[in-house]
Amino acid sequence: MSDRRDLELIADLVPPGSRVLDLGCGDGTLLAHLRDSKRCTGYGIEIADANVIACAERGVDVIQLNLEEGLALFEDQSFDVVLQLDTLQHLRNTETMLRETARVGRIGIVSFPNFAYWPNRLHVAAGRMPVTRVLPYEWYDTPNIRVGTYADFEVLAHKNGLRILDAFGVQHGRVVRRWPNLLAGVAVFKFERLL
Repeated sequence: MSDRRDLELIADLVPPGSRVLDLGCGDGTLLAHLRDSKRCTGYGIEIADANVIACAERGVDVIQLNLEEGLALFEDQSFDVVLQLDTLQHLRNTETMLRETARVGRIGIVSFPNFAYWPNRLHVAAGRMPVTRVLPYEWYDTPNIRVGTYADFEVLAHKNGLRILDAFGVQHGRVVRRWPNLLAGVAVFKFERLL
């Protein structure tokens, strides 16, 4: 979700003044935006050296950590919001990290490429893996080790005891609520852990 409008759509889901943990925060753009526009505080988790440096240059607090190692250094419910944007599809421990997101935060927000978006379906039907703005890599050099759909995440959330508070697709910087599994390239879910 690198587009500025996409960033705003995610930021709108975060209550002002929240304590935020951004898993796979990249260069810290979203955290800096939340700090400056919504008085949010918190940390980013990032593994790439260049992104850690970029976060520091933005004044964003960042911890260099491999998400495959989990979030054991954080206590239960230690953040108001945990963001996991465009990271789930890169992780081997996807289900564990989803549960960790719900454990560490009161609210979790995830986004990921929706493989069921209609142009992706056409590519596969024509015998090729899709290469799009949201999925910009060829099948043989992609960092995505998982593909999922909007509908798949609903099932995964239910299986892991999560209540979906809001869900929509994003396409060209716009929210898609009607048929998001078919009409949106990105899936976005806001959820909490069931007690």
